Amino acid sequence: MNILVVRNDKLGDFITALPSIYVLKNYDRNNRIVVLVAPLNKALAESCEFIDEVIVDEKDSSVFSLASKIKQAKIDASITLFSNTRVALAQFFAGIKTRIAPATKIAQIFYNKRVIQRRSEVKMAEFEYNLQLIRELFPDISLEFPKPLLQFDDAKEIYAKFCKDNSIEKDVIAFHVGFGGSSDANWNLDEYEILIREVLKQDKYQVVLTFGPDEKGLCEEMQRILEGENIVFYLSTDGLITFAKLISNFKLFVSTSTGTYHVASLVGTATMTFFGDSLFASSKRWKSVGDEKLQKHYMLPVDEQKRQAIFEEVKKELVSF
Repeated sequence: MNILVVRNDKLGDFITALPSIYVLKNYDRNNRIVVLVAPLNKALAESCEFIDEVIVDEKDSSVFSLASKIKQAKIDASITLFSNTRVALAQFFAGIKTRIAPATKIAQIFYNKRVIQRRSEVKMAEFEYNLQLIRELFPDISLEFPKPLLQFDDAKEIYAKFCKDNSIEKDVIAFHVGFGGSSDANWNLDEYEILIREVLKQDKYQVVLTFGPDEKGLCEEMQRILEGENIVFYLSTDGLITFAKLISNFKLFVSTSTGTYHVASLVGTATMTFFGDSLFASSKRWKSVGDEKLQKHYMLPVDEQKRQAIFEEVKKELVSF
């Protein structure tokens, strides 16, 4: 069976789809799994051995152009994990016989199998809602998946070169101070400076600060703030897959609940992550697909006194790590 899985939004959102894609392929290795993704997720999708074909959704393309791409893949059934009217229409025009999606928004009228989920109630995590949809196609499917879900044969070589190039001789704790995606809570740069200096004082780990390719200015600002300290500043200009291979070897990855957190958990790295103090932005909804025992979550309240108490807790956790 040729199965299309649609999750054409941000990096973290696509990673929440990967367990569903894995179990579909594992259910029957003869299933041909095709994914529809945003351009930024093309390389990640192509690196997954359980994905057979990647269709990139160029947002400025017409519904009919997208429908043509989908039709060429000769899809028997589709599962749309997050829908909008454009992708719903494209699948309808592509003539897919079985079209599964959550029963939300006006787009649901273009699907012939609609599943009521009420994700806004956050009764489970986003990736668990995605897995639930898969059972609409195969009711007896096992929803188990390996953790970590993604591993690379050459990750240790990439890390060894990184360590050699940067004279690293200790395990790495990485901080990603950037802010993006659906995250709505983070420490400010002054607070991150305090946390980073707490780790440096222990002289137990090498501190690495990571930055996305569009965060050069932020990287330079942190270099100014932490001038003279033994810190490696890594601007990720070699692509997402190289970044994923690198951080899979880190001891701990500290960040807000942005896409890089999901990447770290996907490849098996322990994470310390900061979430907004609301159900929509919470760890209950956005816990990642990795081993839960390796995920440390903090909800950052708006109240300043409560926020300071959480900050002191985070400091203690970093010192004792």
